[in-house]
Amino acid sequence: MSATPLTLSPVTDRRSLRAFCELPLRLHPPGRHVPTLAATIADWHRTGATALHLATETRTGRPVGRICLHRSDAMDRQLGRPTQLFGLTEFTDTEVAGRLFDLAEHTGRKAGATGLFGPVSLLPNQSGGVITSGFEERGFIDSAWNPPHYPAAYEHHGFTRRFPSDTWICPDLDTLDPDTTFRFDDSRIAAEDLRIHHGSRRRLAEQLPLLRTMLNAAFAPLPYYTEISADQLAAQTDGLAHLLDERLLLHLTKAGRPIAFVLAVPDISPFVMRARGRLPLPRQLQLLATCARYRKEAVLIIKGTVPDEQDNGYLTLLSRELHRGLRTGGYHTLRSTFVEHTNPASAASYRRAGGRPLHGYTFYEREL
Repeated sequence: MSATPLTLSPVTDRRSLRAFCELPLRLHPPGRHVPTLAATIADWHRTGATALHLATETRTGRPVGRICLHRSDAMDRQLGRPTQLFGLTEFTDTEVAGRLFDLAEHTGRKAGATGLFGPVSLLPNQSGGVITSGFEERGFIDSAWNPPHYPAAYEHHGFTRRFPSDTWICPDLDTLDPDTTFRFDDSRIAAEDLRIHHGSRRRLAEQLPLLRTMLNAAFAPLPYYTEISADQLAAQTDGLAHLLDERLLLHLTKAGRPIAFVLAVPDISPFVMRARGRLPLPRQLQLLATCARYRKEAVLIIKGTVPDEQDNGYLTLLSRELHRGLRTGGYHTLRSTFVEHTNPASAASYRRAGGRPLHGYTFYEREL
């Protein structure tokens, strides 16, 4: 029997939407959790991309948990069965978590799902996940942070880990020599007609389709990856042109054909945390005016090579160029979004740069 009666309600108005967005700011210590932008959550709610639910104490009305519920045909195909997805999941304790998971299960059963998977918002190739270690280390954009009791709550309620991974940190870039760390035979550049291309704020709209083509090809074999559409990529990179450090977006062509890419961005996580996930126009202008102060730390968002050109050392070449750019730009720290344990080659590039795992990372799955 519940020690504290709880009420689960759908988000239906501005007041409940604001409470939904602000809950993790109340639950987590300052400077650890990077909130999903309130405008993004509001857009998902407005368009019906997901159903938002808030758990409150019945007597006081105090919010104590939240969850979003959604479905994806593409993710069903990847997981091999109809699956109820959930995300943006926050809770005060295991009891509240159980009520949220029961709601997800009830919703999934009604829709014919045979499993639960999450937290994802909205898909694993966008954001989501639970950290399982490194709780003392802050989170960063496009990655998760949660307190230590979250993994235990998931596992208490019958979830098992899926796609275990780590995020990474390379903390001493100012002492790293890119040319000795990432050795590449430069005679191959002319012999193989290789050319490195840098990002361009002015021409970013032209470069994104190339990036999307390589991204979808490189990540298609991954069991959690669903193809990113042009609209999805545009939404995920909205505003990137204003903050882009052109040295940190690179792609490689071979005889004119795009074959490999890497994207890192200045780490604006501290700004987003201070803004509490709300970036109206005045805040955006403030960020643009002060963006230079966020060019000491960077986040590597994604990198890859098209399948038929893998294992040829091309990401080593791009990593060398990336780290040259980081050094020139005065960056001292690089963080990376999650790398699966089944991908040791990707993790090796961080080890070569003096890196170490930052957070243990996983998604969770449960049978219905």
